Amino acid sequence: MVLRKWGLLLSSILLALIFASMAIIPPAPQSGTIAADRFSSARAMTDLRIIAAKPHPTGSDENAKVREYLSMRLDSLGLKVNLGEGELGERALKRLNKWSGENKSEQAIFNVIGILPGTDVSKPAVLLMAHHDTVWDSPGAADDTVGIVSILEIVRALKESGPHERGLIVLFTDGEEVGLSGARHFFSSNPLRDKVGAVINFEARGGGGTANLFQTSKQNGAAMRVFAKAVKQPSASSLSTFVYNVLPNDTDLTPALEGDYTAYNIANIGGAEYYHSPKIEVEALDERTLQHMGSQGLDLTRALLAADTLPDKKPDATFFDVFGLATIIYAPFWGWIFLGLAGLCYGLSLKGEIRTKEILSGAVKMLIFFGLGGGLLYGLNVMSGSGAGANYYDRLAAIRKLEGLAVFFCAAAFFAVFGPKALTVNARLGAALPLFLLGIVGQAFAPTATYFISLPLMLCGFKSLMMQRWPSHIGTKLAVVILTAGVAGYMIALGHLLMLGIGPDLLSVSILPAALAALVILPLYEGVKKKTAYFLAMTALLVSAAIALWVRLDPIAATIPLY
Repeated sequence: MVLRKWGLLLSSILLALIFASMAIIPPAPQSGTIAADRFSSARAMTDLRIIAAKPHPTGSDENAKVREYLSMRLDSLGLKVNLGEGELGERALKRLNKWSGENKSEQAIFNVIGILPGTDVSKPAVLLMAHHDTVWDSPGAADDTVGIVSILEIVRALKESGPHERGLIVLFTDGEEVGLSGARHFFSSNPLRDKVGAVINFEARGGGGTANLFQTSKQNGAAMRVFAKAVKQPSASSLSTFVYNVLPNDTDLTPALEGDYTAYNIANIGGAEYYHSPKIEVEALDERTLQHMGSQGLDLTRALLAADTLPDKKPDATFFDVFGLATIIYAPFWGWIFLGLAGLCYGLSLKGEIRTKEILSGAVKMLIFFGLGGGLLYGLNVMSGSGAGANYYDRLAAIRKLEGLAVFFCAAAFFAVFGPKALTVNARLGAALPLFLLGIVGQAFAPTATYFISLPLMLCGFKSLMMQRWPSHIGTKLAVVILTAGVAGYMIALGHLLMLGIGPDLLSVSILPAALAALVILPLYEGVKKKTAYFLAMTALLVSAAIALWVRLDPIAATIPLY
């Protein structure tokens, strides 16, 4: 009886968790015995153990040793190596002096540059970039040694496939952690900048997680089609590129974006407690993260080197990966079509039986879930210690707890708002209406970032239509499980990435993917007794409040930076 009533929903949730895991867990590391032209994290780890043995901030003796090692490694790979020397600016020097306790009046920086000429010198080169300096007292096994060794292994693998018409330039910058100094010096004064046509920057934010394409050059339509076609285990999102460009963040790619280059920025995001941490030693790095970064970087570099012409400027595209299996890409105007199809499917599912009161009731319920839920999440975040005076890195270390807080609260909100009884098809249309409004606003002002609303709404509408027109067909049941799991799984993964990106400061952001997950679950939710629903809601709310207090009262994490 239980399986008959809840079987489809439970199957959908289980499959959603599998899909979400595929999206947020990086692929398995590859041994040194795999084909020589493929990326091997095991081979790259050999370099990583040497480079990340000790902290090596700009100007230190250890940094000089790292530069010497990198020069030797590039030379052994057949690249022509030189150093690009510059000086730290006043602000960068002030920050370095604050870290070290010294009072230097000047500090030289040294970019390590390697050149692998192509057979056709008239073609613009591809530049691979990562920074070789670390923050103070951090060995930097992730930030940015993972990017450095990814490039070394990429170059080694590319050499196995023979010479390329297009040249390859490797740029290991200095002084990134004190103001992007090495990158600014290269892109402002090094003559090689004029020979570059495309740039891939590798960065790190934490000691694990997937490696994500989170930023591109403007007018990325053609550039992203190259990525979508070439990269076999992608993690990419035009939502991420939109959010990152809105936030006040910079990487070494920032100076490159001032030029007319095709540009990509790839970074891992996960294991957030290790961001800039003194504890991010080799053993703390997730090798799967290195494998994911390097395999994507190799696929993309190989495609760019093989291209007759590098991608030109085309209108920005909407794109996202489907659980790490492939990248979907399309023109943003399709978002309007998806919203229109969603409305059509919901309308047809009513079979002409429009009940205004039920539609209004569903809309009110979703507004309460979304509006009041977001407000209460904001309050719980304040309770957890967010706000003025909070230690940013300590908040990053608490992300797992904060994710648990968000999950329990969203469960509490679901049972409180939707728990007592199943919604009719009219009420489910009403529940979709506030999200339709968000989709329309998003499509008008941020069309490349709104796919995660417009596309799920279309799938929810199609699912509603199937369930109303062919409720007993086995094909309907199978499609319903897959569609529910697909949307819910994507929202779980999206919620996780949003938490890693901005959750510690803006916990309420998790209510939006939760609302979309609730919308796709509602047609399969049969309802429970009112007392049971409110008991579950209160219990989950108390757990979320307890987690908030736990985060607030926890001692400062041992992983926070010492500077």
